Amino acid sequence: MNITFIINCLPAGGAERVISNMANYWAAKGWQITLITFDDGSTPPFYQLNSKIHLIPLGIARKSNNFLEALWNTLTRIKILRSKLGAIQPDAVISFITGPNVLSLLASRGLNIPVIISERIDPEHESLDLAWSQLRNWTYPYASALVVQTKKIANYFSNLPPTKIQIIPNPVLLSPVTHSFSNDNPHPSLIAIGRLVSQKGFDLLLQALSEIKQKYPDWTLTILGEGELRQKLEALRDHLGLSEDVFFPGQVKNPHDYLKRADIFVLSSRYEGFPNVLCEAMACGLPVIATNCSSGSIQEIIRHEVDGLLVPNEDVSALASAMARLMSSQSERYYLANRALEITSRFSEVTVMKQWEYLINQVTIKSLK
Repeated sequence: MNITFIINCLPAGGAERVISNMANYWAAKGWQITLITFDDGSTPPFYQLNSKIHLIPLGIARKSNNFLEALWNTLTRIKILRSKLGAIQPDAVISFITGPNVLSLLASRGLNIPVIISERIDPEHESLDLAWSQLRNWTYPYASALVVQTKKIANYFSNLPPTKIQIIPNPVLLSPVTHSFSNDNPHPSLIAIGRLVSQKGFDLLLQALSEIKQKYPDWTLTILGEGELRQKLEALRDHLGLSEDVFFPGQVKNPHDYLKRADIFVLSSRYEGFPNVLCEAMACGLPVIATNCSSGSIQEIIRHEVDGLLVPNEDVSALASAMARLMSSQSERYYLANRALEITSRFSEVTVMKQWEYLINQVTIKSLK
C-alpha cells in the first residue's frame, strides 16, 4: 500500500505524535509511506521516524500579511501540493488538521486519489477565521472519509453524510506498567503534561493545589511542557506560595520516566480532542483525575470511579477536592491505577490500526469503481 500523510509540520504535539506513529507502524509493515509537511524542514521532526519513510518538506508555510497575499499563498500551496501528489500517485492520502485538510482536498480534485481527512481537536474551540471556516464547510463533503475521535465531534459535522464519518480513537502504544506505590516516599508527586497554553488549564491546577497544599505539605507537582504562558504560570506559582513545590522542567521527548515516578496524573484542560497523554498516564499505572471538558473524549477514556475521577470543567474547588481525595488515600490510588491499565487493551495499537486499515481499503475500493 502506498500512503501519503499531510500535516503542517512535526513539532511536539498530539496530532504530530499520532501521525508519526501511524507512519512508523505502516512503514514497519513494508508499506510505502510519504510524509508531506508545509514547513521548510529546517527543524527536524520532534518524534523519531522510520528511516524508510520519505519525508518531504514543501517549504510553503510562509505567513500572509493581507488578504491578497493570503489568497496568492493559498493558491501557490495548492499548486505545489497538487504537483507533488500527482508525482507520487498514492493509493490514499491521510491529512491531519483543518488547514492541511482543506488544501489536500483542493489539491487532489480530479486526481482520483481518495483523501481521508482527520480533525484532531474539538472544532467548537478551533479559532478559524470566516474564510477558512467557509472553506472547511465547502471542501469537507469532497473527502472520502472524515476521521474524528469522539461522537460529540462527529455530531459537529452534521453537514456530512453519516457514512463518511468514522470514529477512531488514538492508539495507546505503551505496554501496561504496574505502578509501585510506596509509603516510604518523602515527597509523593502529582504530574501534568501539555503545552503551556490557556487550553491546558494549568492556572486552574495551580489554584487547586494552593487550596489544599497546607494539608499536604510533602506533595509536589511537576508540569512537563513548554509554551507561551511559562512566565505567567511561574509568576502565578510564586504568587500562590508554591515556588518550592511546583516544577517546570520543560519539554521532554519521553515523559514515561516522569510518569512512572509520579503518584497521580492530573489533566486540567479547558478543552481537548483526544488527549494521548491521559491514555499514556493510565497505561503507566497512574490514578488519573481529569476535567470533563468539551469534546466528550474524556468520558470515553475515563470510566468515572472505575479507572479515574472526572470533575466539572474549570471548577477549581472540585479539582482540589478530587486531588485531596486521592492524595489522602493510597488504597484508592492503588485501586484506580490497577483498573487504569485496562486502557492498553481498550485502545491497543493493533485494534486502532485495524480500523484505519479497514477504512483505507474501503475508500480505495470505491475510488476504483
